[in-house]
Amino acid sequence: MFQVVSTGFINSADPQSTESRELWGRRLEFVLASIGYAVGLGNVWRFPYLCYRSGGGAFLIPYLIMLFLCGIPLLFMEFTVGQYTRLGPVHALAKICPLFKGVGLATVVISYVLCTYYNVLMTWALYYLLHSFSPSLPWQSCNNTWNAVGNCSTGFPGNATHLQSASQQFFDHKVLEVTTGIEHAGGIRWELFGLLVLAWAIVYLCIFKGVKSTGKVVYFTATFPYFILFALLINNVQLPGAKDGILFFLMPNWSKLLEVQVWVNAAAQIFNSIGISFGSMISMASYNKFNNNILRDTFIVCLANSATSIVAGFVIFSAIGYMAHIHNLPVDDIATDGPGLVFVVYPEVFSTMPFSQLWAPLFFIMLLCLGLDSQFAMVEVAVTFIMDGFGKKILPIFKRKELIILAVCSFGFLLGIPHITRYCVLTVEILRLSIMVEKMLGKKPNLFFRVCWQFLSPMLVLGILISSIFQYTPARYGKSYTYPFWAEVVGWFISLVSIIWIPLGALHELWTTEGSMLQVCTVHKHSLYQYLFCFSMSK
Repeated sequence: MFQVVSTGFINSADPQSTESRELWGRRLEFVLASIGYAVGLGNVWRFPYLCYRSGGGAFLIPYLIMLFLCGIPLLFMEFTVGQYTRLGPVHALAKICPLFKGVGLATVVISYVLCTYYNVLMTWALYYLLHSFSPSLPWQSCNNTWNAVGNCSTGFPGNATHLQSASQQFFDHKVLEVTTGIEHAGGIRWELFGLLVLAWAIVYLCIFKGVKSTGKVVYFTATFPYFILFALLINNVQLPGAKDGILFFLMPNWSKLLEVQVWVNAAAQIFNSIGISFGSMISMASYNKFNNNILRDTFIVCLANSATSIVAGFVIFSAIGYMAHIHNLPVDDIATDGPGLVFVVYPEVFSTMPFSQLWAPLFFIMLLCLGLDSQFAMVEVAVTFIMDGFGKKILPIFKRKELIILAVCSFGFLLGIPHITRYCVLTVEILRLSIMVEKMLGKKPNLFFRVCWQFLSPMLVLGILISSIFQYTPARYGKSYTYPFWAEVVGWFISLVSIIWIPLGALHELWTTEGSMLQVCTVHKHSLYQYLFCFSMSK
């Protein structure tokens, strides 16, 4: 016999029961914070190159399909869970179905691990920003103490593999002071250490008052990058060779649509860019008013994120086309992604552009804003988890919430120190959300969202996971250095630190809950969807 237990879940999110929870000052603040989190460095350094390598303009077809089949439905789902339960990911998912509490804990762990090195990228951006105020940009010449004698090129070396560009040597030998391998840490880079302190101090000062302070900061950090992007776009398209770069970016290669990996890339980009299953969107939505129109906000956030990626593609490839024209090289020899694009290629672009002393600081301020918005949201996941689960116990010790946030930031800083020496997320809970949406918005979600939640999105996530496993390749730095086996093991261990909480949470719930399997699911007596879901799990 299965016993269906009604715990009053559907009524537990009555807005009257959560009056003490702080709220966003205005709906616009929540929207800007969500856009700021979604629009990050990946929009600038990953999407343009991924689009170029995956069929150019043809890539937009799988990208937009995945946006509407995965991105929009799953973001709507996360907004629904957060706004309805008024809790962070751990306690929200545990409230819906206790077996899923490990999923919520996994999102907290992975977000916090990510923020510890994401702020290191902000540290690099600060380093470049300070050096961009020099009388001449330090990465544009080979006459510096950090340049290697005999193999430095003032431009891109092209096929001359024995040469490195001046900007590459600035990044490797001045910023990072790289050693011969990861096994030789080489000590702390004290300049970066100080800037890492500054980066975390900026994050703390922006979030220490909770969403009330974050909501005010995002008015600048979420909007300023757009002014810079459009200014760069207007400037770059007028440069010689810009047209060739844009054509390389957009020229459709229809045959690529037949490759499974292109579709996987499109889905993975949607997940990574919007930030689905990191817990941040659930946390931020938990500070909304109960009846906020999250369906409208979902479309605004998703479309703004995708539009920004496309605009960034024009900005990046117009500049790359210009560099290809200057150095008489194919665009393919210059195009790259990741940190190499924003810390090597683009600084080199600025060194040859008119008004370089103006564009360089503005570009790195833009990077800071893009990174800080994402950082706010990732730190907020940990803060929300602590306050929801342990707030009443630790507030008498810390006295003020501001000190708890300081402790979270300080610990994140300590974990980030190894990144300044010299040297997976696609598991999504598909829940029955119709009643929750109906209580908040006054009507059930349409058939499209229900089909995506129950069938299409899970299948696409599973496809991404399987493809990622089969297409795994060892991590590399540059074109020649492959990390040793022990470093690969450490990387896998860090990945498992977050994933392992999913089965552990389910096993803990099964071990500590008395009665049948069905009792670990919170089921409302009028919710047939939830009953069938729990019944299927009890088989």
